[in-house]
Amino acid sequence: MSHTVLMGDPTHFSVIGGANPHTRDRYGRRKSVDRELAIRQWRGLHDLLSEHDLRIEVVPPDPKLPGLVYPANAGFRLGDDFILSNLTPTRAAEQPSYRRSVEALGLRCHEIQSRFEGEADLFPAGDLYLFTHGQIQRQRFVPRLGWPPWRRIYGFRSEPVALDEMEAIHPLRRSVLQVLLRDERFYHGDTCLCSFGPGRQALLAYLPVLAPHSAEALQRAFGERLISLEDDDAAIYAANSFSFERKGKSFLVMPAGISARLEEAVRAQDTLVLKIDVSEFHKKGGGSVKCMIGDLGEIPEASLACTD
Repeated sequence: MSHTVLMGDPTHFSVIGGANPHTRDRYGRRKSVDRELAIRQWRGLHDLLSEHDLRIEVVPPDPKLPGLVYPANAGFRLGDDFILSNLTPTRAAEQPSYRRSVEALGLRCHEIQSRFEGEADLFPAGDLYLFTHGQIQRQRFVPRLGWPPWRRIYGFRSEPVALDEMEAIHPLRRSVLQVLLRDERFYHGDTCLCSFGPGRQALLAYLPVLAPHSAEALQRAFGERLISLEDDDAAIYAANSFSFERKGKSFLVMPAGISARLEEAVRAQDTLVLKIDVSEFHKKGGGSVKCMIGDLGEIPEASLACTD
């Protein structure tokens, strides 16, 4: 068995749809990517994971699909079944690419009709699954008082009814704690929440961007194992980190620039911190470390003949 992850080839990374607040400037113009820098940063993350014996399946590039660099949105694995995401319209065409990569590893892919964006909004945390959601809206510009005289509405990405569709395909077999998002800058749950440590029993959480009842529910569920993020760490997507365990040790791959206090708090949860600079992906695309990784878990070695 090999711990296998998806990464998306960054050759064509750019901003086409501009589907989250990080992809556009204050005037609504799509940002321009420094692709050479992005490729270097992607390679650094790729090499770091390889050095820790994770197997990487690279989703091939497509010039029409720059969002493939964020395969946390590919879907969610349940046993030998893989629930493909039903993505926001500007990224919906990515689904066949993810299907090909996942099916090549021997998993059965399934489509659902509800809006759902994979591990970005559904992930294990101790004995639970956390499912994050918010109001889904048609993305558009609307007038406002002030300058510029318009603003863009982005909305959120997953809806709770998706859980019922998944349950009909493959029982979840864990209790699900639903968390309501309320700040479009943190449009996926994995931008403000991260379970980590042995058994993923600890939780990073940026509570101000959650509905009060959801923040309270997380505090009850995790107690002293909840690390509340402060604004400076949340702003660089410290929660968008990747947790894994190897040879009895727990690791958390975090974006470079996190505060010393946060790093100390993570280490106190019996977790080793690995830092990597993927700032071009965050500043221009709205996704950091975890967004760039689809976590497929353990896959039989015999299924990996065609991987990177």
